[in-house]
Amino acid sequence: MSGLQRWESEFYQRDTGFVADYGADVLSWLEPVAGERILDLGCGDGVLTQKIVAAGADVVGADSSPSFVQTARASGLDARVLDAQNLPFDREFDAVFSNAALHWMIQADDVISSVKRALKPNGRFVGEFGGFGNVAAIITAMRAVGEELGGDPDRIGPWFFPTVDHYSALLEQQGFKVDNIVTFYRQTPLPTGMRAWLKVMSGPFFDQFGDGSEAALDKVEAVLKDSLCDHNGKWFADYVRLRFLARVDD
Repeated sequence: MSGLQRWESEFYQRDTGFVADYGADVLSWLEPVAGERILDLGCGDGVLTQKIVAAGADVVGADSSPSFVQTARASGLDARVLDAQNLPFDREFDAVFSNAALHWMIQADDVISSVKRALKPNGRFVGEFGGFGNVAAIITAMRAVGEELGGDPDRIGPWFFPTVDHYSALLEQQGFKVDNIVTFYRQTPLPTGMRAWLKVMSGPFFDQFGDGSEAALDKVEAVLKDSLCDHNGKWFADYVRLRFLARVDD
């Protein structure tokens, strides 16, 4: 799996568990209703999925990571290993929800088309993910270090961080009506530090340096320290989020 992002539930929960904490606010845009059938796309370990279930909805969790799906199933959820570009559903769901996952799905057209097929008429698609400029400082630092060490910058990500105009157009082209879409900056504390975040979110980039991976991490941290680490040694990520609510326009 060299060069591919790998997800292990244990490390994700320990080092980036804040993702679900911030994602709880997105549920206010979903407004799940008891009896609705909802797909949580990119459900991860299922922490937010549980909150949708608690609202009385019938929920299916979908993720590409077997580790995440195993963890979600262990908590009693209906979670499945699925490809977001080719969901096996036809007009089954009242809503599709996604938090902090769509920026990993770089074939955005295919994902949106697949989501539309899964939704009932007037079904809604609600999500939040990285928007244009997300982790720009971190990406710039990794590129600089990669060039210095002779690494492959394509191993950063892959990420899809669109503008509001770009993503709105993609949704509309696939037959959605955009009810609301916003982007906002959210400086986000990293409880276990920048190094842990880098290993979880961009492990393949550092793996390419072999025995020099720790030295590469040192260099990236050094570049970022002045801008993303405060006087108390607390690290932050320069997150930009894009949040949207769209409905099938038929």
